[in-house]
Amino acid sequence: MPSFDVVSQLNLQEVDNALNQARKEVAQRYDFKDTRTVIDWDKKEKISIESADEFKVKAVDEVLTEKLERRQVPLKAVEFCKIEPGPGGRAKQEIKLKQGIDADRAREIVKVVKDMKLKVQAQIMGDQVRVSGKKRDELQGAIQAIRARDVDLPLQFVNFRD
Repeated sequence: MPSFDVVSQLNLQEVDNALNQARKEVAQRYDFKDTRTVIDWDKKEKISIESADEFKVKAVDEVLTEKLERRQVPLKAVEFCKIEPGPGGRAKQEIKLKQGIDADRAREIVKVVKDMKLKVQAQIMGDQVRVSGKKRDELQGAIQAIRARDVDLPLQFVNFRD
C-alpha cells in the first residue's frame, strides 16, 4: 500500500554553516568592534546570542536571519525569544529551532486529511504523520491539501513508497 511521511526537519549542517558565516561577518564588522559578541549553539535546538547591548543583539539577529535565508533554512522553524539583560549590563537572547511535529499540529494534519473524504488514512507516529492509501493520486491530493493548510511549520514529505 503506497504511503508517505509528513515531517518537519531542519538541515542542521546548513544551520551550522549559517552560524559560522554570521560569526565571521560579526567579527569583521566595525560596529561590533570591542563588543565581545558571542553566538553559541548547542548543536540541537538552542542558539544563544550575547552582546554589549540590545541594539547589537538586534543587529546580530538581522545578520543571522539573512544567513539562514541564504542557506535556505526555513524561518518558520526559527523562534526568536525576547532580549533579556545579561551579566554586566550586556544583553542576551535565545533562539529556538523547532523540529518535529508536536501533537496539536499532528492532529490538525490528520484532521485535514480526514476532511478530504478520500480513501486515505493518517496516523501519528511520534513527531511525524504517516499517510497511506490505495492510490497514488489520492496521496498526492493529500499532499496538496496539507500544503494548502498553513501549519506554521516547514513541512517535508518524505519516504514516499509504492
